[in-house]
Amino acid sequence: MYGPQDAGCGQELIAGWPRLDASAPTMFESGAALTVRQARRLLVSAFAAAGLENAGLDARIMLETVLATRGLDPDARLAPEQGMLLSRYAQRRLAGEPTWRIIGEREFWGLTFQLSPATLEPRPDSETIVEAALRQIGARRSEALSILDLGTGTGCLLIALLSELPRARGLGIDVSDEACLTAAGNAARNGAADRARFQQGDWSKGLAGAFDVIVSNPPYIPSAEIDTLAPEVKNHDPRLALDGGEDGLAPYRHFARTLPALLKPEGFVVFEIGAGQKDDVVALMCAGGLEFKGSRNDLGGHERALIFAPA
Repeated sequence: MYGPQDAGCGQELIAGWPRLDASAPTMFESGAALTVRQARRLLVSAFAAAGLENAGLDARIMLETVLATRGLDPDARLAPEQGMLLSRYAQRRLAGEPTWRIIGEREFWGLTFQLSPATLEPRPDSETIVEAALRQIGARRSEALSILDLGTGTGCLLIALLSELPRARGLGIDVSDEACLTAAGNAARNGAADRARFQQGDWSKGLAGAFDVIVSNPPYIPSAEIDTLAPEVKNHDPRLALDGGEDGLAPYRHFARTLPALLKPEGFVVFEIGAGQKDDVVALMCAGGLEFKGSRNDLGGHERALIFAPA
């Protein structure tokens, strides 16, 4: 496995090769056929020289996608069409597009989710919501639970939960029709199409009935801070999925007013929050009639998921 320490060792591998950067039209301009090892080193070198983080990981993901395998053979040679595709991926990454956007899908909870311009990338920290919900469900995993996912995006939270709860059914709501279509496709590809449905809507407005579990990863970035985010986020994630209003708390205010009426007496809610938002979100939800049941930390040790239940 190669990492950033390989930077600088790829450009001299094939004499006469053009430098791989944003202006190079193709890695195969010279007609040479690279091995996987050579291609990986060339990619890592170019990505590291451009100041991209995780250069080694990006290179591996691209190669695995182009070769359609996770078992890379370092000595295998790329076919010309594979090299051309890899080169196009590299040019897009060097132009600032995130790797997962380039390949069009990302793994979450061991499942694969297709992306679209209307959806966030599922990120590992959001698995904290799934973990918290399953822990709260406890011995009820075999029950026919009803789940509501607000701001569903790719459907990753709902579909991940359905993969663990064989009798559960769920509804995903998103303001974007395109996101709902993407989520429905992801449910089908992950074997949950018969237990998940998705519909366009404005959060919980117009919903009736009561749910056992409500989950959400709402937009929680204050509007004025969006332009300060990393280019991979501000230029490629949908603004609707980032912008939480002036103070980042607009979705939680809506939830505090509406979600208590949508919960069964033994039900609960799990939200994702941003850094430093715990006290404000707890205050809002408790004022709305819910009781704070605890929090869960993400992979970096930050409080990421908050749990609430009827008071």
